[in-house]
Amino acid sequence: MTPLRHLIALTCLGFTSAHAQQRPLAGFDAYVARAVSDWRVPGLAIVVVKDDSVVFIKGYGVRELGKPDPVTVHTRFGNMSTTKAFTAMLLAMLADSGRLVFDDPVQKYEPAVQFADPYVTREITVRDLLTHRVGFGDPDYLWGTSGLDFATISRRLRLVPATTSFRSRFQYNNVTYALAGDVAAHAAGTTWQVLLHTRILGPLGMTETVADASELRASGITDVSAPHGIVHDTVRVLPAPLDGIDDIAPAGAILSTATDMAKWLRFLLDSGRVAGKRLVSAPNLAELFRPQQVIARPFYPTATLTHPHFQAYGLGWILQDYRGEFIAIHTGSIEGRTAIIGLIPDRRLGVAIFTNLDHSELRHALMYSVFDRFIGAASPGGAHDWSVEMRAMYKRIADSTRAARQARESKRVPNTQPTLPLERYTGTYADSLYGTATVGLVNGRLTLQAGTASGQLEHWQYDLFRVTWPDPFWEAAYVSFAIDPDGSVGELRVVDGGSYRRVK
Repeated sequence: MTPLRHLIALTCLGFTSAHAQQRPLAGFDAYVARAVSDWRVPGLAIVVVKDDSVVFIKGYGVRELGKPDPVTVHTRFGNMSTTKAFTAMLLAMLADSGRLVFDDPVQKYEPAVQFADPYVTREITVRDLLTHRVGFGDPDYLWGTSGLDFATISRRLRLVPATTSFRSRFQYNNVTYALAGDVAAHAAGTTWQVLLHTRILGPLGMTETVADASELRASGITDVSAPHGIVHDTVRVLPAPLDGIDDIAPAGAILSTATDMAKWLRFLLDSGRVAGKRLVSAPNLAELFRPQQVIARPFYPTATLTHPHFQAYGLGWILQDYRGEFIAIHTGSIEGRTAIIGLIPDRRLGVAIFTNLDHSELRHALMYSVFDRFIGAASPGGAHDWSVEMRAMYKRIADSTRAARQARESKRVPNTQPTLPLERYTGTYADSLYGTATVGLVNGRLTLQAGTASGQLEHWQYDLFRVTWPDPFWEAAYVSFAIDPDGSVGELRVVDGGSYRRVK
């Protein structure tokens, strides 16, 4: 690229080398607006904090497609898993007051909670819950559509099989993060929700933030973004309930606004202080951003473009390097909603982004664009247009996923029949870990009810059926039936999932 063309390219991205130092966010508003359109995001809110100042904050698009209500800096979005940093912060504050220690055994606060391995039950600590190293990944079948409350979920942890040895590998886990929040509640003698308000939201003046969906409903607030997803290449409003994560609230239930996230960013970047008053000690704040567990494989596909040299989990934060800078980031994703928070602590720079589109990875593109603007253009290649580059990368991933699914479906064996008449498959199936599933027959088609989720079964091949759901965004699932020696149906098996024995 010639020097003149290089300068033109940088200018189109909204900054030159001089601007990167003097006006790092020059042209950024137009860049975000264009990216929101390119990624087909219905609505987005973003805030950037530098030092102790909000240097950019704005809402784009609409709260819900087909309705005129705009996204503003006061529109509520789901924080989802960026909630985990709040839960870790609460535990750090409790450690300051002597209510607990990060390396305390979980059983000190939760004597009824057990794991499949008695050694894990005895040895697991609060720190282990916060670092995703308990020996198994998230048992997501226990929350969301399970219909279970957290007390029941925690009792079933003793039935979850380990997939790796204890503390040997990072395996993302929402349920154990919820357990960490419950530990905090027990240590403080209150609920996680009350603790959140009294220790963080209240002192920071985060008056637009609620702990969970039930609190949002009780408040009567209507300025709330709706969830959206891309269904058959069309952006659609999704029927995803707001309260899908309330039962494991400390892992992801907070709802907030760009305005309030500015206060959270300022607090984090000011070493845990608000208005000059320290709310968490410097040592325990530092503990949150200290690598605790190595992440052996890149957690985000963006690593193929940003090339971090290391990636580890702190306490509520993913830690890595970017262009020689130490950064702390975390995403949040629940059906139809996305979030990201990114910090460069040494530069006192932070960004928070909310969208109302499922897994909209525009969040990564905008975060790294903000980082680049304050670090300065990379040399000698100049600035990346992360929106263009990441959109192309995620399209390749989506195309590859779609091709793999089509390849699997192409292996369907045609012209087969179920072993038995359809009515012989109906009944109740149960498992101590997974709960109860009911198979019915309606208008000549089998139906499935498991927890709060219901779907229709389409015969696929032999005794394998494809499950389709009322929510158009949900991927089809597959279940098979096992025939017992006496010729009756004895088991319902979820492909790539659990199994249920028939209740006879």
